[in-house]
Amino acid sequence: MSTILEALSLSKNYGMLRAVDGIDLAVEEGSCLGILGPNGAGKTTTIEMLEGITAPSGGRVLFRGAALDRDYHDRIGIQFQTTALPEFITVRETLVLFRSFYRRPRDFDEVVSLCSLGDIIDRDNRKLSGGQRQRMLLALAMVSRPDILFLDEPTTGLDPQARRNFWDLIRGIRKENVTVLLTTHYMDEAKELCDEVAIMDHGRILERDAPDRLLSRHFKGALVRVPRACVDEERAPASGQFTAEYFELQSTNLDLTMRELLAAGVNLEGLSIHKPDLEDLFIKLTGATLRS
Repeated sequence: MSTILEALSLSKNYGMLRAVDGIDLAVEEGSCLGILGPNGAGKTTTIEMLEGITAPSGGRVLFRGAALDRDYHDRIGIQFQTTALPEFITVRETLVLFRSFYRRPRDFDEVVSLCSLGDIIDRDNRKLSGGQRQRMLLALAMVSRPDILFLDEPTTGLDPQARRNFWDLIRGIRKENVTVLLTTHYMDEAKELCDEVAIMDHGRILERDAPDRLLSRHFKGALVRVPRACVDEERAPASGQFTAEYFELQSTNLDLTMRELLAAGVNLEGLSIHKPDLEDLFIKLTGATLRS
């Protein structure tokens, strides 16, 4: 695969605040890259600079090896975190309106089919459910036949079924070799959709790789966690570590780990054992949760 979008030493300052701190990022054509991090990590600012909406304080963004030009916005589609839709018109009328903004819009019926809008095509925008609204916003982002689709937390607030339906639409779009950049707080979403994830905090990219490779690099076996109040810090096993709320350790032998905890006088009330996920990785790297 070739590089379709590239950030070189990209930075953004807001007064004394450095929101994005000189990141380098290459996105391969046809891939799905997830950008993860807590609120304030710099995700949305990074995405906005890659979209060409926000001017960087330093560094460059390249599309197919060249600086962004006036035609760039015809080559991308954006689904924002928050979008105000025209009121008192239908989904059909909204699609017709947005198609008129582009020189080479996708065929109307093709958009309707791609984003499963047939059942709501004549419904008033004000009467759409959360999942229906997101399907429509996705359609508006796809009207221009984009090479790159930007999705900024697209399923926040949706129920589990609506989220999974939305994932199916993204999988269908990816079959057209559309490159996807996604920000999300949902770890199952990142694992389901993304070829790679970049974990951000304080404006920097801490790690980037395929989710399974990241987890295997940082964790071995199961993650055992006990509430911090249940552990005497002076007697705590040296193999574990304290976080803000828990004492946790990695275990490749659960029987031995339980014996170690009991020998240290640990109260096992509230103990949990699970396979490490991306949330655990972020806590390990930063000491914070992805939603903090």
